[in-house]
Amino acid sequence: MKFSSTIKMSYRVMRANKVRTGLTVLGMVIGIAAVIVVFSAGEGIRGLILGQVESFGTNFIQAEVRLPSSKQGTAKDMQSGQAMAMGVQVTTMKLSDLEKIDKLSNVSGSYGGIQGQAQVSFGNELRKVYFLGVSASFYGIDNGEIDSGRFFDKNEDDSLAQVVVLGSKVKEKLFGDIDPLGKSVRMHKSKYRIIGVMKPRGTSGIMNMDDWIFIPVKTAQKKILGIDYVYYILSKVKDLSRAEDTAEEIRAILRERHGITDPAKDDFRVSTVAELMSMLDTITGAITLLLLAIVSISLAVGGVGIMNIMYVAVTERTAEIGLRKAVGAKYRDILNQFLIESVMITLVGGVVGVVIGVALSAALSWLANSYFNLGWRFAIPLRAFVVSLGFSALVGLVFGVYPARKAARLEPIAALTSE
Repeated sequence: MKFSSTIKMSYRVMRANKVRTGLTVLGMVIGIAAVIVVFSAGEGIRGLILGQVESFGTNFIQAEVRLPSSKQGTAKDMQSGQAMAMGVQVTTMKLSDLEKIDKLSNVSGSYGGIQGQAQVSFGNELRKVYFLGVSASFYGIDNGEIDSGRFFDKNEDDSLAQVVVLGSKVKEKLFGDIDPLGKSVRMHKSKYRIIGVMKPRGTSGIMNMDDWIFIPVKTAQKKILGIDYVYYILSKVKDLSRAEDTAEEIRAILRERHGITDPAKDDFRVSTVAELMSMLDTITGAITLLLLAIVSISLAVGGVGIMNIMYVAVTERTAEIGLRKAVGAKYRDILNQFLIESVMITLVGGVVGVVIGVALSAALSWLANSYFNLGWRFAIPLRAFVVSLGFSALVGLVFGVYPARKAARLEPIAALTSE
């Protein structure tokens, strides 16, 4: 038989058994739709973190505290966030380290930072907000801009001035339409004068800088947290192509100042944006593979359903197979017919699944942006369609081989005389 004739015959058989075909296709639809959603979610997660990185720029090197390996058992890298979450503080990174780093030829500027939460009140309004204690050099290095007023300067930082710059959302929550400049908010039983308001920046990844307030780092150290160290130092490089060399110079400075001779015992971690992006790709890739492994179970279940349906079809059409073989159909003709039917069923399920998967992915993106303000990027990579349709065809072949071979091996006389 011609290939086109086999396809037409398979199509007629599928139309004649619409309910059975539909139920068989349903398993593939669910599995393939899940594959599309997984790929889209992987891109969305990557976009969230990438957006956060891009909001700060790509020409930065970050040095953050971490527990040295000799103090953390089998764990090799516990960074500042993990350490703080476990109630462990690394107190070795100081603003004096920043001064040495600032003198490197490829560094145009640096700032130190600490963070925390505080109750901030104005009149009858009381809000729990995040505060960021940063050096005065933060403004000009970071991409944030002042909407009204000004940012604090080095003199105010050095003198432990009780001044504060509000994020745009904090300003709205506390003051509404009132101009806050010159007014004071109460924080940690002290008054802090408002000298500026930042322009809205929106959500960047999982962090919304509009919900933060900014105070001089030394004020935050001495008057709020009672510490003399910082959690991280962020440096802006002049020549991005020399970022790795500059990062190594920063490591050398910190080891010298912290008295470290064995790199395995570093109490800090220095990262370039390229390293962060490589780490990001590894993490999102691993998450996507894990989810695909879980989704493959549903595809396998759908494949077993196809094999069962095709096996039933062979049993029902035994007489037809016998008649075709009696008039000259060969083993290959019968085998191809049932394999094509199996593949067509899975491909139909694959196409419908892709359409539903794209719709669900778009809905997920809309939900994340509309209700959670995550900045979720709707994107589906080309490989998602290739994998989905290719895998659906493969499932049809793999799970259709046994019923197809059983049909092709039937003897004409036995098939014609069977009931």
